[in-house]
Amino acid sequence: MSNLSDIFKNHKAFIPFVVADDPDFDTTVKNIIALAKGGADIVEVGIPFSDPIADGPVIQSADLRAFAAGVRTETVFEIVDAARKQTDVPIVFLTYLNVVFKYGYDAFCQRCQQSGVAGLVIPDMPYESRDEILPAATQAGIDIIPLITPTSGHRIEKIARAASGFIYVVSSLGITGERNEFFTGLKDLVANIRQYTDVPTAIGFGVHTPDQAKTMAGIADGVIIGSAIVDIVAKEKQNAPQAIETFTKSVRTAVDASQGARV
Repeated sequence: MSNLSDIFKNHKAFIPFVVADDPDFDTTVKNIIALAKGGADIVEVGIPFSDPIADGPVIQSADLRAFAAGVRTETVFEIVDAARKQTDVPIVFLTYLNVVFKYGYDAFCQRCQQSGVAGLVIPDMPYESRDEILPAATQAGIDIIPLITPTSGHRIEKIARAASGFIYVVSSLGITGERNEFFTGLKDLVANIRQYTDVPTAIGFGVHTPDQAKTMAGIADGVIIGSAIVDIVAKEKQNAPQAIETFTKSVRTAVDASQGARV
């Protein structure tokens, strides 16, 4: 599989998210590079989808802008290929299962391998369906990154034991989007996960400020920020790269300040 887990060794990871082709091809490439320059450990790139059930209005609006720009799945790969000419930052995709199914599991994973995409986050794929794509992903060296939520309950053990790359820990109930209140049992949830695996954990959904990122990185092995960055892109459009690099640096500083032993 990939070397994603190694990124978290003795280092709290910051994983920012952008939607591909929002607002356009060239700006997305520059955004990925800006995130890398700002200190991102992994960049999560969203493949626009018509029914993103895990995403709130900020990311849904970005998907619509990308569709208006004429995005296709192949466009997203081409964006990564272009970014790869200037950065080797690890990249993972957030996508939905129908996108991968339509492209073809084998073909999609092989294309990921060609473009240097290390992992896939697929929010609408339950653990019980992962065997559909797992053989193709394994052959291509792609991690299928699972989500564990506050309601995963008795399923946590089997999800955690099968995980690779990292585990996406959902911070609260509901969809993505900036929020100020999170599930109060996150420390216990992460501790529960760690009973069953050494695969690192990263908390996402709703985290949008450096202070929140510092707190979450103190609980888990890393933190994911999406909507806050997508909102910057919506406001700044083609001027987004400079703004998101500045934001990323501020989060990087905060995450580094949380360094230390696992909580």
